[in-house]
Amino acid sequence: MVGLRSDCAGASKDRRCRHVRLAADGQGAAAGQGAAGDRRARTLQTVGFVRTVLGDIDPADLGPTYAHEHLIIDGGRLVELQADFRLDSVDQAVAELEGARVYGLRAVVDALPCDAGRNVRKLAEISRRSGIHVIAPTGLHLARYYEDRHWSVTATEEELAGLFLADVVEGIDEHDYTGPIVHRTEHRAGVIKVAGSAGALIDRDRRVFRAAAVAHRATGCPILTHCTDGSAALEQLRLLSDEGADLGHVVLSHTDKVVDRGYHREILSTGASVEYDQSFRWPDGTENGTLTLLDWMVADGFASQLLLGMDAARRSYWTAYGGSPGMGYLLGAFSEQMTSHGLDAAVRHAVFVENPARVLAFSQPAG
Repeated sequence: MVGLRSDCAGASKDRRCRHVRLAADGQGAAAGQGAAGDRRARTLQTVGFVRTVLGDIDPADLGPTYAHEHLIIDGGRLVELQADFRLDSVDQAVAELEGARVYGLRAVVDALPCDAGRNVRKLAEISRRSGIHVIAPTGLHLARYYEDRHWSVTATEEELAGLFLADVVEGIDEHDYTGPIVHRTEHRAGVIKVAGSAGALIDRDRRVFRAAAVAHRATGCPILTHCTDGSAALEQLRLLSDEGADLGHVVLSHTDKVVDRGYHREILSTGASVEYDQSFRWPDGTENGTLTLLDWMVADGFASQLLLGMDAARRSYWTAYGGSPGMGYLLGAFSEQMTSHGLDAAVRHAVFVENPARVLAFSQPAG
C-alpha cells in the first residue's frame, strides 16, 4: 500500500481545505520536473488525498477499488434510451455492494457525470450505509446521452470548466445541473469524467476535454475518460497532454475492448493508466481478452498503470435485481482467474489497491 498523507483528510467541513488547492505557488505540476514532454516523471506527484462523497481521505485508506462503476442512474436520457440502465434504488445498490464487500471491496468510482442521472445525495447515502468509499464525478458524457438543445451544446470551454471546477471545490449541485437553479451540496466531486466518441474526437468532445484539463490543472482532480469501443485513446491523451494535464492522474476506460498489445503499450508509455472492465463480457469458449491484456502489460512492465472495474451499469448485471454476474465477480471469480494465469498476489494488490490509491489521488495543481 502506498503511504501518502493528506493535510485535509477528515476535514471535509473545513472551508479552508476546500480552496487551498486553488492557490498556485507557481512551482509547476512537479518539483524538479524536466522536459515538458516527460509526463511519466510526474506519475507519483500527489498532494496526498482522495476525494470521496463523504470527505477527503488518505489514499492509504482507500483499499481494494473498482475504478469504473455506476451505482446510481436516476433517470435521464440514458434510461429513456434503455430501461435496463435505471439504477435508482439506494437499497438495491447497498445490497449489490455487499456481494463485493465480502471479497474485500472498499471503494468504488461512480462514473456517471453531470445531468445524465447523477444523484450525489443517493451516492452519499450508499456510502454511509455500505461502508464503501464512493468517488463521485463531474464532467460530461457523450453527446447522444443529452437532448439536442442541452446546455452542453452551446456552453463555452470556460463555462464548462467553471461548472466542473465548482463541483470539485464547492460541492455537486443537488439538481445535477438539470436546470437554472443550482444548490451546492457538501458532497464534492473526486474525479472528472469525460467521454470521447468512437474512432476520433468530435468538436464537442474536444471542447469538453479542454474544459476538463482546465479544471484538472486548477485543482489536481484526476481525470477518467470513456473510450467508445476502446478507441481514440491516443488522441485523447495527446489533447490532454497538450492542455497541460498530468497524465499520471489520467485513466482511460474500456480500452480492453481492443485486444492489441502494441496499442496498449503505446497508451501506457505516455504515463497514463488504463481501466479494464470487459472481463465478464467475453463469450464462453473464447479467449478472455481482458486476461490476455493483463498478462501482456504485466510482462511488458506496466503493472503499476493497470486498474480494473466492471462498468456494470445495468439491472441485468446485478444480483440484487436477479441478474448476473453481480459485482462480487471481479474480486471473486475473476480474481481467481487472474491467479490461474500467473498474475500473483503482488500484481492483484497493485491493480486493486496500489494503483487506484496513487492515480485517484489529487495531483499538484498547475496554477
